[in-house]
Formats: sequence, C-alpha cells, structure tokens
Amino acid sequence: RVTSIADRLNVEFALIHKERKKANEVDRMVLVGDVTDRVAILVDDMADTCGTICHAADKLMSAGATKVYAILTHGIFSGPALSRINNAAFEAVVVTNTIPQEEKMKHCPKIQFIDISMILAEAIRRTHNGESVSYLFSHVPL
Repeated sequence: RVTSIADRLNVEFALIHKERKKANEVDRMVLVGDVTDRVAILVDDMADTCGTICHAADKLMSAGATKVYAILTHGIFSGPALSRINNAAFEAVVVTNTIPQEEKMKHCPKIQFIDISMILAEAIRRTHNGESVSYLFSHVPL
C-alpha cells in the first residue's frame, strides 16, 4: 500500500515496521528508509490509545524528520490518547468523521477531521443501484 500511495503522489517513502507481543502492545519498532530533513506523514487505519502512533512520531523526529503529521481513518482516542497526542511531536492528527470528534477536538487542538459523508453516501447509492463502487477510487465526489 505504501508503495502504491508514494507512486501516485510521486514522493519517496519510509515505513515503520512494528512487532507486537500481544494486542495493544508494541514490542519493537524499526524505521526503514530516510526521513532526514523531510516532512513525515504517518498513515494508519485507526488509533485507539495512541501509544503506537506517538511512539512512531518520536522515532521519526529522532531520525531527523522536520515535521510529523498523522492521517487516520478512525480516531477512537480512548484512555490517555488525547494527552499523548498533545504531548507528542505532531503538527496535526487528521481523522475522518466516521466517529464524532467535536468533543475530543476541544481537548486536543492537534486533531482535525475530514468529512467523508459525501463519499459514503455515493458508495451507498452506487451499491443500491448496482453501479461500480471501485469507480470512487479514482473519482472522489466533493
């Protein structure tokens, strides 16, 4: 996935390989690639307590990144998540509005959201009418 996104954006990429001992506990993180003097964008499907993503941000900054952003599909943000984000090196943590974020944004100014209601509505409409949903991969409704 990383290679595909980087190719479409015509940018270089690095990745963080994480190994888990058990759920919600990262044993080891290894940065593969060079982020020196670059803006780093962490991409993930969801963040719950944000321990992993904040650890990844620290790793990127210590490896020489100039700024770190996170883009997440689902921001669950439970337990210590907001405190961790506030204290982490993030410029911003951008999530979709699959989960309401207004209250959490009041306590964590780094959180921003992208409204995806139009694309979800179009996907539902296309499914209902038997039309191609994969069309939306290259034609996003605004």
